[in-house]
Amino acid sequence: MKYRNIGGGDLAVSTVGFGLWTVSTTWWGITDDQVGVDLLRRAYDLGITFYDTADTYGNGKGETMLAEALGDVRDKIVIGTKFGYDFYNHGDKRDGHQELPHDFSPKFVRYAVEQSLQRLRTDHIDIYQLHNPRMTAIQSDELFATLEDLKSEGKIRHYGPALGPAIGWEEEGLAAIRDRDIDVIQIIHNMFEQDPGRSLIGAAEEKDVSVFTRVPHSSGLLEGKYTKDTTFDASDHRSHRSKEWLVEGLKKLEQVAFLAGDTGRTIGQAAIQFILASPGCASVLPNIYNADQLEEFAAGADVPPMSQDELSRIAKLYERNFGVESTAAAGS
Repeated sequence: MKYRNIGGGDLAVSTVGFGLWTVSTTWWGITDDQVGVDLLRRAYDLGITFYDTADTYGNGKGETMLAEALGDVRDKIVIGTKFGYDFYNHGDKRDGHQELPHDFSPKFVRYAVEQSLQRLRTDHIDIYQLHNPRMTAIQSDELFATLEDLKSEGKIRHYGPALGPAIGWEEEGLAAIRDRDIDVIQIIHNMFEQDPGRSLIGAAEEKDVSVFTRVPHSSGLLEGKYTKDTTFDASDHRSHRSKEWLVEGLKKLEQVAFLAGDTGRTIGQAAIQFILASPGCASVLPNIYNADQLEEFAAGADVPPMSQDELSRIAKLYERNFGVESTAAAGS
């Protein structure tokens, strides 16, 4: 495993992290909490030290699961969690992936951080992230003053936004990097979905803001395991996607086969190295939902890095959409 420091400071994270949304939300078909606990413990054994969750994952389950699995090594891991969604008053009304109301008021943020600290069984949160914030949150001086106060009180160490698709996030990310004293930013970015990630990574590197990247395998397409006959269980959130999304993704995958084979990497590991080729990307958060994936992706930190020639070929392919005429709806 490799490690990179956050925002030029002394807090190091593993370049491959573990995002708990796969094991604590049931959106990936996992309903047995012990599966998540076992994967988290194995991840630690493999050198993964960065664990990213959110207070709203399973209405607190993501945090309590992390505490159960790795509470005994709290001083050896880095915990990132998120805040902003008011599931305390609206969690029982959630329908599928329907977004809950936001509350970024100082009173709610202070309440949320105390609840997260209790669930995580810790006295501090290493990385506290605004969960899919709108521009009004980025522009709130009182919100960022509250975050600075929480840092001064030792309850959080670093903060920044975790940005989501479909609700507007490029301008929010650029504004946060430009106007706020953030240390981190979390985005979706992968070979098949490079925008707006490219502009955000570039801006972040100029300001020494560390980037966390989730969905590096484009919702599984870059894992190299799917065929045109693959189907997803109804409990898996990808079951709502069109057949065209899968077919077009497989055509793109054919175009990047040169990244695997005799390179010493699987295509899934190549997807991780594509992200890590950007020095500002501190950690990649692959979607992990079984033991085989965990072993493969954890090893992705140590396989041969991308060559400049490979990166140039990917860039050229991306500019022409990998030679695929798209008809499927975009999304992650």
